[in-house]
Amino acid sequence: MTEIRHSFHQTNGFRTHLAEAGDGPPLLLLHGWPEFWATWEPVIERLAGDFRLLAPDFRGFGESGNPDAGRSDRAGADVLADDIVALLDTLGLERVGFVGHDVAAYVLQRIGVRHPERAKGLFFFNCPTHGVGARWREPGHINEIWYQTFHQMPFAADLVGASRDTCRAYFGHMIRHWCHRKDAFDDVLERWVDNFLRPGNLQGGFNWYVSANEGRLATMAGTAPKPPVISVPTRVLWGRHDLVLRSEWADVLPDYFSDLEVGFAEGSGHFVHYEEPDLAAAEIRRFFAGRARA
Repeated sequence: MTEIRHSFHQTNGFRTHLAEAGDGPPLLLLHGWPEFWATWEPVIERLAGDFRLLAPDFRGFGESGNPDAGRSDRAGADVLADDIVALLDTLGLERVGFVGHDVAAYVLQRIGVRHPERAKGLFFFNCPTHGVGARWREPGHINEIWYQTFHQMPFAADLVGASRDTCRAYFGHMIRHWCHRKDAFDDVLERWVDNFLRPGNLQGGFNWYVSANEGRLATMAGTAPKPPVISVPTRVLWGRHDLVLRSEWADVLPDYFSDLEVGFAEGSGHFVHYEEPDLAAAEIRRFFAGRARA
């Protein structure tokens, strides 16, 4: 087993938890929901001989702190991107490779727009963009995004966290439903329950949805301004069977990235990095082989 080192760093008014392994060119691994740093363990195990791998928990997730106790709309993509840049500054890292999934897909796009000089490359597992537009709310997709509204309800965290059984039922459903390989997380489900039952973690994760709602609705309505095109070299590996971030949405990616490579993971749903870690690690290694050392 690869040794994973843990540390805490003061960033933007809270403590960021960082898991780290390996030695070499730095790669930052950024998680989504319902995840925390440990979602990267299969990738870390495969890449620790090639890179210095840094997997932080976003504010309100995992073992990181949260400067806003309770329900908050101050956990959107720009805020999280600023947190990550502050962490890089604290660690003395000028430029790194970035790998991200789900929530992190939005965060990495903001880094690509606002802080391109900090990125040697951007690697996305699935990548929803402004260009998805009204497809978010198509009749055939409405039942896949119900949770994004539920998470904004003031009682959501209390309901999900009412007991260990309710927490397990909720996260077990979300993870299995979104996986193409349905047993991918079976061995770690209790660990996921432990994580989200940590004080504040349910609401901490739900705050992403509270914070993103205004932009999400504007995207659906077609009133959100189109962001600048990202020029940082970008690789997107999209799970072909993702039910919530649909792989056909990759058709608009060339409108948002000028230096882009797109491919599909045919054996994965939402969690390519956990469902097909051999493929995920191989593609990360290939993409960053020269860039991470530049």
